[in-house]
Amino acid sequence: MKKTLSSLMILAILAGCQAFAAQADKTIANLKEAYKGESTASAKYAAFANQAKKEGFVQIGIMFAATSKAEAIHAENHKKVLEKMGQKPDPVKPEFLVKTTRENLEDAIKGETYEMTTMYPGFISTAKAENASDATKSLRWAMDTEKKHQAMYRSALTALDGNQAHTLPKVYWVCPKCGNTYNEIKPEASCSFCSTSSSKFLRFDK
Repeated sequence: MKKTLSSLMILAILAGCQAFAAQADKTIANLKEAYKGESTASAKYAAFANQAKKEGFVQIGIMFAATSKAEAIHAENHKKVLEKMGQKPDPVKPEFLVKTTRENLEDAIKGETYEMTTMYPGFISTAKAENASDATKSLRWAMDTEKKHQAMYRSALTALDGNQAHTLPKVYWVCPKCGNTYNEIKPEASCSFCSTSSSKFLRFDK
């Protein structure tokens, strides 16, 4: 009898997941695309970090290392939401080119601008329409972080063009829960996006 009840409960859970997935099929597709984008961005920014350090732009390298971690956190959050919806992200093989640090910054600005102005706003709107609250939260955390990343990249490019790259921040912090990124020596007491204590933030300074 217990085995029968357990089997019925499992079937009910699976049926519930399938029914929810059917109602949020667009959001599932969007999450998979976002997962691919964030996974690729994480790998790309890690490569950009190495390139910057090779060129002697240590602070820009630290910045890219921090944003790479933030993108990995976004990808993991999207993956968790997909799994909660009974889905799995497709395998990702990141494809990108590493050029000069100046060109890499321009590429990063272009990518973040698209995500914060077009991709994520559209995905969030769809998730809300499909009542996918977990997806909405994960997508919003990513979008709000991309806005900060874009500003950081623009500042770095301006400094680089003015031969002032050495004046850029030397310390960055990343929230391990939502990917929120700070370029301050001492960040606020808790994350402004998800309220995680700053004592748990990941520090990047080399």
